[in-house]
Amino acid sequence: MPVRFGIVVFPGTWSDTDCYHAVKDVLGQEAQYVWHKDTDLSAFDCVILPGGFSYGDYLRAGAIARFSPVMASVEEFAQRGRPVIGICNGFQVLCEAGLLPGVLMRNRHLQFRCQWVHLRVENPATPFTRTCQRGQVLHMPISHGEGNYFADEPTLAALEKRGQVVFRYCSPEGAITDDSNPNGSLSNIAGVINEQGNVLGMMPHPERAVEALLGGADGRLLFLSLIDPIAVTRA
Repeated sequence: MPVRFGIVVFPGTWSDTDCYHAVKDVLGQEAQYVWHKDTDLSAFDCVILPGGFSYGDYLRAGAIARFSPVMASVEEFAQRGRPVIGICNGFQVLCEAGLLPGVLMRNRHLQFRCQWVHLRVENPATPFTRTCQRGQVLHMPISHGEGNYFADEPTLAALEKRGQVVFRYCSPEGAITDDSNPNGSLSNIAGVINEQGNVLGMMPHPERAVEALLGGADGRLLFLSLIDPIAVTRA
């Protein structure tokens, strides 16, 4: 039985169709767009907040989207332990909504970066990384101007202690270096998870790395990690 993905669409979202293509056309699951004014997420097994420029990124990236009617339902969905993944702008929205710790600031060099990066898997024991190995290096694209992750020292220490840092930018060999950090993100952090372990935010785009034709298929691993356990649980 296919897994049912709900893909939230805010005004200004533009990676929704990429996410739809990845989960439905490539991986053969069910997918449905969820307009930001909708509030019923009961039909879905997993919710995706895709990338883009919600509300034009006015004030701050994700700052207005967090007040959309759908976000109260996303919070309730997450509180029930269901998986939520925020990609790029979706990560920013989740941080603004308080569903994830930290903030995403302007890239250190103040430039928009659209390029492929390498990520090291720091925690394979999450619903999103079950098919990965600790230390495994993944290859995915980024496309953002505000991906510079920051948290205060106590928050960062708690994230590290609880294994909430899921991905770090790295070299092709897996070394955590400043040269491999595309945006100045603190401790090379590319993705974090909430304390409960069911809400992931990441700046790289796994939905754009599900077909070798497009440059790589490592992004499949994240979606496959979600699909099998959900299917087993629901059955």
